[in-house]
Amino acid sequence: MTPDLAAIERRAAAVGLLLRLQVGGALGLRSLRVGVAAPLGEGRARLLGELKGWALPAADGLRLDTMRVQGEGSEGLGLWIWAATFAWALEATPCRTARLLAIRDDERQHRRLVRYFRGLGFTALRELGAAPLDLPQRLLWGGAGLLMQGDCAEGLRRCARRLGCGG
Repeated sequence: MTPDLAAIERRAAAVGLLLRLQVGGALGLRSLRVGVAAPLGEGRARLLGELKGWALPAADGLRLDTMRVQGEGSEGLGLWIWAATFAWALEATPCRTARLLAIRDDERQHRRLVRYFRGLGFTALRELGAAPLDLPQRLLWGGAGLLMQGDCAEGLRRCARRLGCGG
């Protein structure tokens, strides 16, 4: 059984992390920001990682944009962010899939991103390159790279298993 968002937040707190979601939007478009932080005491925290995305009005899926993590153990931090994102999508939106772009800035980093996203269950949809027909998609996604799609339930199962919180 996969955990729900509340269980993921409790489990993150048990290992000393603050996991928070900020949701906004209008006209059916919902913006999402997921952050993971280390508590510093006295109501303060240090942001360790975040992900930004959008849930579109149609059940078209979640569009995931910027993800940043910093410090040691950043892959583990990323797993907390992914688990919360997938759980939120399944609980609060009609989205059952998520799309992202494995950006192609540097070839070595691109290969690492593709391998990482495949580990979360994402599969390749198509390459966005220099073709004129790719321009609208490149403007939407912010660059060239491999457009990928993943199943939110499968991604949540994979994250939960690796984090030891169900799945």
